[in-house]
Amino acid sequence: MQRTQTSPDRGRAALGPALALIHSGAAPTRSVLTSALGVTRATAGAITNELEALGLITVDARPAGGTRGRPSHRLAVDPSGPVVAAAQIHADGFTVALAGLGGRLAEPVDLPMPDDPGPARVLAAVVREAVRQAGADHRRCVGLGLAVPTPVALPDRTAVAAMYLDWPSGARIGEELERAAAEAGLRVPVELANDANLAALAEHRHGAGRGARHLLYITSGHRGVGGALVVDGRLHTGSAGLALEVGQLTVDPNGRRCPCGSIGCLDVEADPPALLAAAGREADPARTMVDQARAVLADAAAGDARAQAAIDHVVDRLGLGIAGVINILNPDRIVLGAFHSALLAAAPERLPQVVARRSHWGRCGEVPIVPAALARPELAGAAELAWAPVLADPLEALGGPAHPPRAAGAP
Repeated sequence: MQRTQTSPDRGRAALGPALALIHSGAAPTRSVLTSALGVTRATAGAITNELEALGLITVDARPAGGTRGRPSHRLAVDPSGPVVAAAQIHADGFTVALAGLGGRLAEPVDLPMPDDPGPARVLAAVVREAVRQAGADHRRCVGLGLAVPTPVALPDRTAVAAMYLDWPSGARIGEELERAAAEAGLRVPVELANDANLAALAEHRHGAGRGARHLLYITSGHRGVGGALVVDGRLHTGSAGLALEVGQLTVDPNGRRCPCGSIGCLDVEADPPALLAAAGREADPARTMVDQARAVLADAAAGDARAQAAIDHVVDRLGLGIAGVINILNPDRIVLGAFHSALLAAAPERLPQVVARRSHWGRCGEVPIVPAALARPELAGAAELAWAPVLADPLEALGGPAHPPRAAGAP
């Protein structure tokens, strides 16, 4: 027989949803939180008091400006509360930063790949930097999230195709990360996931994807193209975590050879190396691909016709890929990562026109294509991954008080 949930049970069950609303900025006051949770004012007060006692939020008794009727307390994440370590691996190195609730990233530290770029050494280096940063900060570190440029197969958390890291297919990177954390004495939950998926989640919660019901995210780092779909606030990951590998869409049958073995994949037709190739420039191993792509964009802005032609070429391939995904998924918003946002800025009319012309739903009604709003969406997404246990059950994750929050007058 199913047990009837008591008022204290309901209060504890609402702690995670309440924290998630405050974390995303969707509940700036207690009255908004009360309405969003569908609870009484007394229960909302007990919930916010509990979250404040855990050091996660602040409750300002001064009434929020512009309120009508009964004044409402302001709610915000506590800047002195716990943090997580967020990390991202890319083709040229890795980045680590501490992150508070509310999508607040501290100054990221960018580091080069170790001399041995195998998964064990790279993951160990990531963990060492996370431990260093956490040890230098007075706040409690409660987790580590890592964004990796490879599909991650679930439940074993294996790297399926880390083509730009030259990691073996099937490497059990989840286990390697846990081993590295244990050896470094990092006794917090650690998790990793695909970088595009995590960037999409961060943009949906804190950036340009807020309010979208079906958000398509397209991105490129130093090499390759990734994609992700967020539906009603949840990532669509497929049956084994491998959905939305948009990089393997063919957009030019006569194009460049892809590391996957095919020809003309979006992965190699709409990333920074593709822009360099279209501009007739040799890649400089002493500089990152992103920096070299920025140089092409800058030259186009200065009037270089060949650089602009290269941008148009890559934009056309990107548009074909986006159009194909739109035909299948029918999203209500498309958010582009930094490199593709720069292409959009360089060809603001061309990209939407290609998408509209080559997609059925684009012709029926224009789908907004907007640049990402976060400076480091993959890193912010890694932080979201690390915060997941706390957002699910703050008391369990933080080892808080044994008694759940109670509404006023509850026994």
